[in-house]
Amino acid sequence: MTSSAGSTGRSANWNLPNAITIVRIILAPIFFWMLLVDDGADGWLRWAAAALFIIAIATDGIDGHIARSRGLVTDLGKILDPIADKLLTSGALVCLSILGELPWWVTAIIVVREVGITVWRLIELRRGNVVPASSGGKLKTVVQAVAISFALVPLWTVFGEWVHWLNGILMTAAVVLTLWSGLLYVRDAVLLARSGRASS
Repeated sequence: MTSSAGSTGRSANWNLPNAITIVRIILAPIFFWMLLVDDGADGWLRWAAAALFIIAIATDGIDGHIARSRGLVTDLGKILDPIADKLLTSGALVCLSILGELPWWVTAIIVVREVGITVWRLIELRRGNVVPASSGGKLKTVVQAVAISFALVPLWTVFGEWVHWLNGILMTAAVVLTLWSGLLYVRDAVLLARSGRASS
C-alpha cells in the first residue's frame, strides 16, 4: 500500500509545470556559457544569451499559472520553482559582474537577499508553513526581470550610450525593491515565530 502511494506521488510530480521548471534549470548554464563566452563583445552570442534569458524567465509565470489553474501544484514544484528562478536571476547578475558591467555590491545585495529568503521559505515549507509571495515580492520579481533583461540586451549598440542610464535606473529600482520586499519577509518571519511560540 505504501509503495503504491509513493508511486502515485512520484507520477504526480511528472507534470507539465514541473517539466517547464526543469527545462528552465537546464537552460541556465547554457545561458551563462553564452554570456561569458561573448565576453562583452556584444556579438550574436550576447543577443542569443539575452533572448534565452527572457524566454526562460517568462516561463516562470507560465508554469505557475498552469499548475494553479489545473490543480497540478506539487511539493516538488514548490521546491524547484524558486530554485530555478534564483539560479537564473542570480547567475545572470554574477555573470554581469564578472564581465565588469555591474558592481559586485549590487549583485551581492540581490543574491544574498534572494538566497536567504528562498532558504527560509523552504525551511518553513518543510515545517508545513507555506509563505506566499507578498505583493512587494511579486513587484520585485517583475522589476528584477525587466532590469536584468535590459542589462543583458546590448541595446546601446543600436540606440547609443544613453541606454546605460536607463539600465542604471532600472537596476536601482530593482535593488530598492529587493531590500524593501526583504524587510517585509523579515517582518513576516518575526510574526510567524511569535505565532509559533504562542501556539506552543
